[in-house]
Amino acid sequence: MTTPVGDNHLHATQHDPHHRVEADLVDKGLTEGAVGLFGGTILGISSVAPAYALTATVGLLVAAVGAKMPVIIIAGFLPMFLAAYAYRELNKVAPDCGTSFTWTTKAFGPWVGWLGGWAAILATVIVLSNLAGVAVQFFYQFLGDLVQDEGISTLWETRGVNVVTCLIFLAIATWVSYRGVTTTERVQIVLVLFQLVMLGIFAIAAFAKSADSATGISFSMDWFSPSGLTLSAFVAGLSGSIFAFWGWDTALTVNEESVDADRTPGRAALLCVLSILLTYLLVAVALQMYAGVGDKGNGLANEEIADNVFGALAGPILGRPLDLLLFLAVLASSAASLITTFLPASRTMLAMGIYRAFPPRFAEVHPVHKTPAFALIVAGVGSGLFYTVLTFVSERVLTDTIYSLGIMICFYYGLTAFACVWYFRKQWFDSTRNVFEDSWLHDVDSGEHQRHLIGSAIDRHATESFDSTVFSFHHTESFAASVGKQNERCECIRLSMSLERGTQINVSDDLSVNDNKSFTFKE
Repeated sequence: MTTPVGDNHLHATQHDPHHRVEADLVDKGLTEGAVGLFGGTILGISSVAPAYALTATVGLLVAAVGAKMPVIIIAGFLPMFLAAYAYRELNKVAPDCGTSFTWTTKAFGPWVGWLGGWAAILATVIVLSNLAGVAVQFFYQFLGDLVQDEGISTLWETRGVNVVTCLIFLAIATWVSYRGVTTTERVQIVLVLFQLVMLGIFAIAAFAKSADSATGISFSMDWFSPSGLTLSAFVAGLSGSIFAFWGWDTALTVNEESVDADRTPGRAALLCVLSILLTYLLVAVALQMYAGVGDKGNGLANEEIADNVFGALAGPILGRPLDLLLFLAVLASSAASLITTFLPASRTMLAMGIYRAFPPRFAEVHPVHKTPAFALIVAGVGSGLFYTVLTFVSERVLTDTIYSLGIMICFYYGLTAFACVWYFRKQWFDSTRNVFEDSWLHDVDSGEHQRHLIGSAIDRHATESFDSTVFSFHHTESFAASVGKQNERCECIRLSMSLERGTQINVSDDLSVNDNKSFTFKE
């Protein structure tokens, strides 16, 4: 029996770490059931921004590894896919919008969780500024080509104009995200499908014209082999490849707003990563066959086009007016990602505010739009400030932001993946399925020794009092995110709750345990 108390719920069940959700998480007040599998996958792809990521990183990858770009893309995919799998498993037991912050806290404690949360937030703020910068560049290139005015096409190179336009884009993206996840999802479906269609057309045209290209090269299976790569070249290329895949975890940060919150977001993340891999390989192979990997002319290693490959090759490959549509697709990709990338930043800050790792102001949710309003505004302002400063101190803003992101992305993705391994360590060898499938699945129907994860107290400074008529729990103001410890007992029964400060539950009768090992109130 479950007894509701206001917006909180007292419930007790036998705890199964693989199939049951941890009950020591706090409801944030976000919109529930708003995002399905398709919508979650679209949000993930939108955040990755394949058109933007390709034009920004193809030149970097070729400069590092030459014709080995396809194998480097696969090398970047592998850790991302495994990380997505780890995210999926953690989301099954803790579908919390804090994702990396919440999960690393449950595995390693509040200090490590705090570091993980900050790394995710900083990476997101930096990439928001990068996205806005790319959007500005393609916006003016599109306008200039549309009206055949070279002066307009190069306006983005004027720092003052660049910064002001960037801030306008950030303000618009903040407003769309502020309006709610449903509005965001609807906008993304149009923008994502448009950019994927244009990338497909671009790749087909590149294949068709590759034979007549002056710098083109023939297809070779050697492109998919790492042989011949030096360690330094591999590491440099891998950093760019990982950056190109980054963003799929947006599908997980809307878990509390998703249908079937403990399953759908994880599936959406895996579908997103696989879709991105296929898109990248298709476009990368087509570009190499058409442009080659030389440093002259249209060669992908040419420094003059490395920062904006599509901008240089759209005309020769597509011709007019399709080249304008490709510019528009990259602009749409940047804009779409700009909007969705606000989701992980704001949701992580919301969770950190809820669990007292951030000031309480960050825990505010808009009463109508059901979005973390204050966190969204802070993310937008922070991104604008970062981009403004970097624009005036750096000669290569986009490249510098990409390189600065690599370390932080690897840190918090890797930390979360290790958290998954550590959190489920008691289940590694519970069955053959655990060992060979994912090291933590466990067979609930087997008679083996089960080690269940038992949630700790929500806050070590909380006070608890029990008597025959009153069960009370008083929540203090301190950091309350350490929400999961291990326990060696078998067949443990867990009494869990979601509570706010000062909540008191009156229980007039005793609790009893039924045959299913769940608590019920005696009538």
